[in-house]
Amino acid sequence: MTDVNDAAALPRPPEPMVRAATIDDIKAALEAGWADLKAAPLFGLFFGGIYCLGGLALIILPARFGYAWAVFPLAAGFALIGPFVAVGLYEVSRLREQGITPTWGAVLATVWRQGGRELSWLAFLTIFVFIIWMYQVRMLYALFFGFASLDPVLFAKALFLTSDGWTFLAIGTWVGACMALFTFTITVVSFPLLLDRENDVVTAIITSVRAVQASPQVMLGWGAITAVTMFLAMAPLFAGLLIVLPLWGHATWHLYRRLVTFPPAG
Repeated sequence: MTDVNDAAALPRPPEPMVRAATIDDIKAALEAGWADLKAAPLFGLFFGGIYCLGGLALIILPARFGYAWAVFPLAAGFALIGPFVAVGLYEVSRLREQGITPTWGAVLATVWRQGGRELSWLAFLTIFVFIIWMYQVRMLYALFFGFASLDPVLFAKALFLTSDGWTFLAIGTWVGACMALFTFTITVVSFPLLLDRENDVVTAIITSVRAVQASPQVMLGWGAITAVTMFLAMAPLFAGLLIVLPLWGHATWHLYRRLVTFPPAG
């Protein structure tokens, strides 16, 4: 059994170094992501399909049980957990980068092992943000529409044809944008970093924040492109996510590899 002194004596992983992103980095990451998707399409369809089915469940079940107000915020907030779902895609890209042909056993085993690693804490944090988002929306709904549950038709009329509905949409969109920006900033490179290295979750989050700070215009542009394409992909009953999520997941890995480097150990 390792005591405290032994643990303190263990060498710390090298601190990540971050460089500023450029438009060329974004283009190269998307090109490499597309190459990964074409080379291993079944993995993309598998993880994209899981995300698609989860999204459908989140809009069908609330409407079925009289919570029509929750459908849109659930669909919008669902994008917050996209980086966690894409972990398997990061692994596919990582293996291909090393010249290894991805196999189902290797990829799924890596995803399973994350439950005992630092990445699981980051996943918990993103799910917590998602839960906070839903509580915020519930509070806004109660403030503008009361506590009664409206059926989908009545809720749509109240949402789009009344001043309270417009105010609800405006405030909800602003709050959602702030939470999405926060989540993007702390996860844009931290998820692939924790898959790749044995760093702690705090170091990974700080590295992600530094990556955004190093080139805010380029990185926020990347985040905006990601958000827009994800929302557009949700429009046809989430079917577009079968392509968009894998492309975005693979590209995120390659963007991380271009922006984050590590000094030699020791």
